[in-house]
Amino acid sequence: MLSAKSLFQEILDNDESFRLFCSIAASGESQGGWENARIAALVPDSERAMAPKITRHGADEDKHGRIFNALLKKRGLEPVPVPPETDYTMLLEKYGIGLAHEKLKADEPLTVEDIVTYLAHSRVTEQRAADQMIMLRKFFADDPVIGKAVRMISNDEDNHLAYTHEELLRFAAAGHGRFIQATLRECALAEIRIYRDVSLAVMDHMGRILGWPRAKATMLALGIHAMYRWERLAGWRRMVSLTMPERRDALGGPATSAPELA
Repeated sequence: MLSAKSLFQEILDNDESFRLFCSIAASGESQGGWENARIAALVPDSERAMAPKITRHGADEDKHGRIFNALLKKRGLEPVPVPPETDYTMLLEKYGIGLAHEKLKADEPLTVEDIVTYLAHSRVTEQRAADQMIMLRKFFADDPVIGKAVRMISNDEDNHLAYTHEELLRFAAAGHGRFIQATLRECALAEIRIYRDVSLAVMDHMGRILGWPRAKATMLALGIHAMYRWERLAGWRRMVSLTMPERRDALGGPATSAPELA
């Protein structure tokens, strides 16, 4: 029977598919770490109090990248180049979601509007990350190989999501509500399209590695398209709502260290 658990188990059990999975994940997390570090360095004077939280956000993303690389090393595997069509983070940047890398590479301070854009982008993408980690935690929290990593990353993603809710609500109270809602909607609709395309590309690569029959590959592709249609119709709304989180000041302390995976 084809299920999310059996699909991920198949990917994890094969060295080459596991290698690609961890390489894609590590690359995206490391890219997110760089982006947050640059945003923290360029925060406008009026929002300097946010810099430590943005720095921690970036440190968490860097840590996640190290965790995925450590999982590869533990299995005696080296990372592989990430196929461009599977590079979720870079495709978001390519299509203008979030802050352009050209802006982040410059030394000009960001504006308050830039910070709100960053937070809106993070609100959307961290929802995706948190949802994915909830699924992995459900199936693999007690797995002897990846369980510890899954639990830590999932907890971090929940913190990141809480942080974006709290900060965006603060900016909304300061008069940026209309801009926030417009930016969230734009990000969410673009993200679900890019996520669909990346998912199709990743499954195509996995199918070739694992030798999936055409019927199985077709069924998975149909499922991805069906999820996209649901998200395009209604599901995107879960990415744009704002609620004060139970975890307040979720990024207010120092980043935690990566777990020992050996």
